[in-house]
Amino acid sequence: MALTVLCISFTLFLLLGVPVAFSIALSCLATYWVEGFPLELAFQNMISGMNVFSFLAIPFFVFSGELMLHGGIADKIVNFARNLVGHWRGGLGMANVVACTLFGGVSGSPVADVSAMGGVMIPMMKKEGYSADYAVNVTTHAALCGALMPTSHNMIIYAFAASSTAGMLAGPNIMVKGASIGELMFAGLLPVLVLMVCMLLAAYWVAKKEGYPRRPDGSSQLDKFAGWHAVFTSFISAIPGMLVVIIILGCIIAGVTTATEAAGIAVTYSLLLTFVAYRTMDWHKLMKAAAKAAKTTGVVLLLIGVSTMFQYIMAILEIPDKTAQALLSATDNPYVMFFLINLILFLLGTFMDMASTILICTPLFLPLSLQMGMGPVQFGMVMLLNCALGLNTPPVGTTQFVGCAIGEVSVEQVMKSILPFYGALFAVMAVVTYVPAFSTWLPSLIKGAPVY
Repeated sequence: MALTVLCISFTLFLLLGVPVAFSIALSCLATYWVEGFPLELAFQNMISGMNVFSFLAIPFFVFSGELMLHGGIADKIVNFARNLVGHWRGGLGMANVVACTLFGGVSGSPVADVSAMGGVMIPMMKKEGYSADYAVNVTTHAALCGALMPTSHNMIIYAFAASSTAGMLAGPNIMVKGASIGELMFAGLLPVLVLMVCMLLAAYWVAKKEGYPRRPDGSSQLDKFAGWHAVFTSFISAIPGMLVVIIILGCIIAGVTTATEAAGIAVTYSLLLTFVAYRTMDWHKLMKAAAKAAKTTGVVLLLIGVSTMFQYIMAILEIPDKTAQALLSATDNPYVMFFLINLILFLLGTFMDMASTILICTPLFLPLSLQMGMGPVQFGMVMLLNCALGLNTPPVGTTQFVGCAIGEVSVEQVMKSILPFYGALFAVMAVVTYVPAFSTWLPSLIKGAPVY
């Protein structure tokens, strides 16, 4: 009865257009009431879920990204990327991929990445003879790299969601519990690098096939190479903005700080960089960045709080066990099982926010993945990739909607030419899913011990 109330009420609220956080909260309260639990317990769960020291990293990372966004760092990264690859066929598209990847490491947010890079690159690409749908697809897909970067607050959300899950890995019979934020930060670096390469190939292939750039007079003349001096000069100018990733990872490797404290250092560095070094920040921009960071943090913490209520109900009703039994009744082949999990995560990600999907689905599928031999670090990369892909897929594709608004093109038009970029993402997804070392090799090397 309680499970029926939970599922039906949650679905009903979503269909009525109630925001996901409130849909979760209201469906949980209805289930608490049906089960006869005191409602005070719901609010205790909610507060305890948010009252975690590690979550201080979320506002710090978000604020650091907003400072970089409003501090003009994007322009310097774009200039470097264009000087580096802008003279090739589809050069602006490839420069866009490089710039989005680099800025994703600074902002840690695909949506912020699209807003910053899209605002600069999409109009520039349209002016230089690239179609609007190509410009939008390149930008929105390359921006997804931000979800796997060390500054991504979604990594922290996943680490929280996975913290209560423990299990024995199939095969080596190794007991694991959760995933540390530091391990996740290093785990995302290699997938991001390969994702960038795949996006560069997709951007080049489409540009070569369509003959981009196509000038109004019908010509497709390429830009001249600016020269290695220009590349070096623009790189030096962009380095300070990109150093935030090195600072975070360096502090963690050296054992000087935790991830939370490193996030605080990132904010201090961003303030000094934008106010003192670049002098691109003023009081108005600072207040705008702070307001946006406060809004984002509030939404994320609310989701974490209500998801704690949801996880409590799932534990009481044994929903993870029932989900595992249902999937195991379909197949006991790990390869097929991982394919089914990917498919479910992708479908859920198309109509749910990234943080919501992580918080709801991690307790459901991580125990099953452990049973099938996939560790929490590798599963985290699979989860983040699927959720990022959902950001670029209708009906609730946030990054896609932002990109389409900037490019002044319809979602339908963008979807017609999206397949090569989807292909690049799915290729990386397959490698991350079926090759554990792709996610675990670097954190294992840094830690000096196996990471799963």
